[in-house]
Amino acid sequence: MTGHRALRVRHVIALCLVGLLAATCGSTFPSRRPPWSSPGLVGGGGWPFAYEPLEETEAAGAAYLPDSSVVRLADGRIRLIPLGGRQAITVPADDPRVADSVRSDRAWLARGRVPGGDTVYRDMAVRALLDLRLLTRPNGATTASWYRQWNYVWPRDAAFTVAAFTVADHPEEARRVLRFLARVQSPSGLWAARYTPQGAPVVDGRKPQLDSPGWVLWASWFFQTHDPEEAAELPELWTMVRRAADRLAGSLDAAGLPPPSSDYFERDPAREEDPRRPTLGVVGPVLTGLRAAADLAARSGHRAEAARWGRAADRLAAAVSRTFAPLGYPRSPVEGGLMDTSVTFLGPPFAPPDPRVTTAVLTAADRLRLPNGGVLPGERWSGNPTVAWTPEMALFALNAVSSGRIEDALTRLDWLNEHRTELGVLPEKVDAQGRPAAVAPLGWTASTVLLTLSALTEPLPIPPV
Repeated sequence: MTGHRALRVRHVIALCLVGLLAATCGSTFPSRRPPWSSPGLVGGGGWPFAYEPLEETEAAGAAYLPDSSVVRLADGRIRLIPLGGRQAITVPADDPRVADSVRSDRAWLARGRVPGGDTVYRDMAVRALLDLRLLTRPNGATTASWYRQWNYVWPRDAAFTVAAFTVADHPEEARRVLRFLARVQSPSGLWAARYTPQGAPVVDGRKPQLDSPGWVLWASWFFQTHDPEEAAELPELWTMVRRAADRLAGSLDAAGLPPPSSDYFERDPAREEDPRRPTLGVVGPVLTGLRAAADLAARSGHRAEAARWGRAADRLAAAVSRTFAPLGYPRSPVEGGLMDTSVTFLGPPFAPPDPRVTTAVLTAADRLRLPNGGVLPGERWSGNPTVAWTPEMALFALNAVSSGRIEDALTRLDWLNEHRTELGVLPEKVDAQGRPAAVAPLGWTASTVLLTLSALTEPLPIPPV
């Protein structure tokens, strides 16, 4: 280990010990350009929080002014969206609107905290936070990113955004996102696969994805656990939780498993190795969600619901032990089944540590590793087999830090930190040459990185069994 790295590790470990001892709003205006043509979003510090992607031709030599979404171009001029504006403008550095916008961004950051503290990852954390702020509209719609097919709200991604805003002590933004999710939830307890930023379900043939209720339940519990007083200002939270948890509990079959459903792969269940049974990408979030809902119900005095959802979680946990564990936790419960990132959903911070799950996580991480240092989402990936995905890398990092494998987590955080765009934004993918690819920023990656950095200084809560 080099001296620099050893110093960095000691610094982070010291922060961890300190943490253990201490016990948005945005109207978006997406461009028509292809997603890989912008290394980041230009914003301003005021209301409404609008953004525009920076032109690729202007990115060389450009940088964000520290702790802001305001960009200094290579020629020294400033690109920003002025307070209350809707379009980016270019002004001299001494224009008073520059100071106003930067001051507003910094004031927002100061109202919360930057996960990870003052480490080598601070810039990545600040950029992730400000990007999540830009991607979140005043109505609570938080989109996956800014461009065309990413400019929609996926409930699973939104759930992680809730958790990220929560650990960063921005409860108002977390409440907004939860309120949006409560508003668009169907009476059946389910969510559509995705929504427009205005809250309309997207009708494109995708069926509701059963992992979404599980993730939203986890995020609701995470928010309530972190700050019960803030959660009390969200009266619709309980109705949303009850609907979702009842739906999940009632979906379990005689064997204790939920039905087959699309998950974060967004793939038709008929294309899975076992089309008759759910994938681990469904089972993990459903189990986490039921446990979270049961604890949330118990905390709020709803004893009958707590007992009912707790029994459902126990049935599902037993089914996972019978069906997936003997096979080494593959994506589908078949002999020699393919591994994928969803095995991390069965370990910390989503479930208590289990040595069998830890072994499976390490096996999956090894099998999915790419020469560029990143990982694929799953074995025999149908997409480009040389391109790494950042959400999956961040999920392995989150599991590592939550399981006490600090060096593993730091290595993965280093890779994410080193493979940001030239403006410092976390992209969705990284190509074989190590260059950012696809859209940037990606909200799910930003959220998961913030959760990982927060866990370096203070362990994240785990839904009790």
